[in-house]
Amino acid sequence: MSRDARRLSQTYGIIQTFIDQLTACTDQYSAQQSMAYITTELNLSCFAYLALPHRPGTSPTLISTYPSSWKTLYLRRKYEAIDPVVRRAICQTEPFRWGLGYEPRDQSDTERELFEQAAAFGIRCGLTFPIHDNEGALAALSFAADDRRNNFERSIVEHGQILRLIAMFFHAHARRLSATDRVIGRVVLSPREFECLEWSSRGKSAGEIGTIVGISQRTAGFHLDNARAKLGVRSLRQAVALLAESKSRR
Repeated sequence: MSRDARRLSQTYGIIQTFIDQLTACTDQYSAQQSMAYITTELNLSCFAYLALPHRPGTSPTLISTYPSSWKTLYLRRKYEAIDPVVRRAICQTEPFRWGLGYEPRDQSDTERELFEQAAAFGIRCGLTFPIHDNEGALAALSFAADDRRNNFERSIVEHGQILRLIAMFFHAHARRLSATDRVIGRVVLSPREFECLEWSSRGKSAGEIGTIVGISQRTAGFHLDNARAKLGVRSLRQAVALLAESKSRR
C-alpha cells in the first residue's frame, strides 16, 4: 500500500469512528466529545458549533471545545449579535477564513476588539462553514487555532471537502439533540423519543424506525409510547399531529 493510500485509509477510519460516535450520542456533551475526537485526529486544534435561535430573545446553542471562560463570556455578553464571523455566516454559504491577519479594511473597532479578546483565549484564526439547512435553521461550525500552525493549515487544505460534510452531519445531529427543537407544546421529549416520532411522522413503522436508528422494534415502540404518553394523547396519529403543529409555529 502506498503512503497516500495508507493516509487515506487512516482518514476514512477516523471519519467512520466519528460517525459511529455521533450517531450513538444522546446529549450535547457526548456530541461535543465526538467532535473533539475528529478535531484532534485531524490536527484542527479546537472547534465551535453555534446555532442561532429560532425565536428572538432566546440564547443560541453553543457546542464547543473553546476555553470555557471564553464561551461563558461570549454568551453572557451576547457576542453573537456583533460577531463578524456569525454575520458573514448568515449572509453566505461558502466557507471562509477569519481572525487576526484576515481582517477586512472596513472592520469596525467593536469587531477588532472582539477578535483581540478571542485571541487572548487562544482563538486567533480559523475556518468557518456556514450552514443553511432546508428547514430554515442557521448555524456555523468553525475550526480554530491559536496561530497559523503548519499542521492546522495543512489539514484545512487537505480535508476541506470532508470538513464541509462533517459540519453538515454534525449540524443534523446537534439539532436532533437540541432541547428547544424537542419541545412540543410545553412538553420536552427525549432525543430518542423525538427521533422516533419524527420518523413515524414520515410514515415509518416501529420496525422500520428500529432499523433506521439501530434499535429493536420493541425499543422503538417503547419510545413512541413514551412520546404519546408525555403528550397526553391516545394515539400515535394524534402525537404526530402535535409534532406537525409545533413545527408550523417555529
